[in-house]
Amino acid sequence: MSAMVDTPPEVQLSPSTSKLFRCYKVITNMLQKRKYAVLPSAVSMTPASFVSQFGASPDRSSMTIMVEKLDGSGQKLMVFFPEEEKVGVKPIKLYTDYMKQSEAKNAIMVLRQGITPFAKQAVAELSSECTIEHFREAELLIDITEHQLVPEHQVLTTGEKKDLLKRYRLKEGQLPRIQQTDPVARYYGMKRGEVVKIIRPSETAGRYVTYRVCM
Repeated sequence: MSAMVDTPPEVQLSPSTSKLFRCYKVITNMLQKRKYAVLPSAVSMTPASFVSQFGASPDRSSMTIMVEKLDGSGQKLMVFFPEEEKVGVKPIKLYTDYMKQSEAKNAIMVLRQGITPFAKQAVAELSSECTIEHFREAELLIDITEHQLVPEHQVLTTGEKKDLLKRYRLKEGQLPRIQQTDPVARYYGMKRGEVVKIIRPSETAGRYVTYRVCM
C-alpha cells in the first residue's frame, strides 16, 4: 500500500494581507518583464509561502525588494511598501538614503492610498539624481499585461530603436505616440524617447506589429 501524503491546509489570508499578496505577485511579474533578475522563490510565491516569509499581518518595511538588470549593466531597482496611508516627504528622504547606500538609481513605491503634493514635488526635484515611481495598491491587484484585450508589448533597447529608425528611414517624431501616463507605459517604467513594439494577433497575417514612442 502506498503511503498517504498529507496535503498542507490552504492558508486563509485576511483581506488586507490578501491585497498585499496580490500586489507583491504583480510587482514581481512587472520586474521580470522589465528584465530584472527576480528570485525564483518570489516568482513562485504562494499565499502559504508569503505568510511564512512575511507573517499573517506583514510589516511592510520587511517587504522591500532589490533587483538588478539581467543585461549586466549593474542597474538596480528597489521596491518599497510604505506603512503610511498617504506618503509624505519624510519617507521619500529615507528611501533616497537607502537607494544611495545600495547604489540604486530607480525605485517603485507601492502606496496604500496616495502621496501628498509635497512628496510629489520632492520626487520631481530628485528626478535628475534618481527615478521614484509610485503605484497605488488598487492599481496592482491585477496584472494588466496579462488581460486578454492587452496586446504584447516589448520595450526596445537603444540599439533596437536605432536599427528600427534606420530600417524604415524614420525620425523619432514620425512614430505614433504612447503617453508616459498610459497604464502599460507605467507598468514597463517607460521613459521619454523610449520605443515600444506592440504585437497584436491578426486573422490574415498571423500578427500585426506597430511601434510607439513614449512622450
